[in-house]
Amino acid sequence: MRQADVTRNTSETQIQIAINLDGTGKAELASGVPFLDHMLDQIARHGMIDLKVVAKGDTHIDDHHTVEDVGITLGQAIAKAVGDKSGITRYGHSYVPLDETLSRVVIDFSGRPGLEFHVPFTRARVGDFDVDLSIEFFRGFVNHAGVTLHIDNLRGVNAHHQIETVFKAFGRALRMALSLDPRAAGVVPSTKGSL
Repeated sequence: MRQADVTRNTSETQIQIAINLDGTGKAELASGVPFLDHMLDQIARHGMIDLKVVAKGDTHIDDHHTVEDVGITLGQAIAKAVGDKSGITRYGHSYVPLDETLSRVVIDFSGRPGLEFHVPFTRARVGDFDVDLSIEFFRGFVNHAGVTLHIDNLRGVNAHHQIETVFKAFGRALRMALSLDPRAAGVVPSTKGSL
């Protein structure tokens, strides 16, 4: 069972995440940041991951700590659920269009955290959401999931479309990388024998 429950409690946030990597894309989301919930829903649906997120944070200051800490906790949950990574495909990639926008995400469950984030946002906010927080989410995720992640928005005019295609492509790349390869059952996908 590739499932995990993780809790993170700090003076800034209290977060609970439950995840099932072999789910159907169901999501129960209450992060306290509505736009983040919309993006987490994209990860669940396109990643075919069942995801429950309950978060309380110091959003009276701003959304930074909540968004970053949800990324951290999601990374921890996925790392816990995937275990030693035996049998996984390991690499995943996806291109996702939305009208004028096109984004690409490539992921490697390498055990080495690294983020390349290249999204030239066309405006600073989508509604109340500061677009700069999206990089904080992914930075927190990669550092705690132990993955290498490349995110590129190849074109786009609408900032909402830019972020949404990134999160959809991320979900689809996760789905590919975490899928079990029946020809590699019980084998860690590395010439080193561990990741």
